[in-house]
Amino acid sequence: MARYNGPKTKISRIFGEPILGNGKWLTKNSNPPGQHGAQRKRKTMGEYALQLREKQKAKYTYGVLEKQFRKTFEEASRRKGVTGENLIKLLEARLDNTVFRMGIAPSRPAARQLVSHKHVMVNGEVVNIPSFQLKPGDIITLKEKSKDNSAVTSQIRGRNPKFTWVDWNETSFQGTFITYPERENVPENIKEQLIVELYSK
Repeated sequence: MARYNGPKTKISRIFGEPILGNGKWLTKNSNPPGQHGAQRKRKTMGEYALQLREKQKAKYTYGVLEKQFRKTFEEASRRKGVTGENLIKLLEARLDNTVFRMGIAPSRPAARQLVSHKHVMVNGEVVNIPSFQLKPGDIITLKEKSKDNSAVTSQIRGRNPKFTWVDWNETSFQGTFITYPERENVPENIKEQLIVELYSK
């Protein structure tokens, strides 16, 4: 299953923010990667570079590679409403991201692994596809065997109350994808309009 397995700190240093982890190393070295670090003269980025950078940031944040990201964008452009906002909604509705938002896993890569290893059920059926698109009202639960697996349950930290579009019951190990989130409620620092402009060329 294709995914990024390279150094996470390097990616965080490229964008200057902790998009792949807690960013603890950014306090020690926030310079872009490269032999000369901060001393290297960097030209002001042009329009295309800014757009490409924003797309790369979104891809790394949600753990999506190019082909899948483009398909998601095409689906977002077909839907009614603002394409950029639709894109964020579709990325947020991915099963691995929703498992992360519910607090079942501490990170998106960990959530992806839970899904891939068949610990997660959607509406009573095991789903092992991290990119599975949820619909409002879908019920997410852990498999019965997984509920007794300490390696799985010890990672559960509970839902952050600011993520109002998902619900999670720690007693029954059951959650609900309530609705697609509004853009202003999604905390990720992504300028989706630049991505729209990039794909519109």
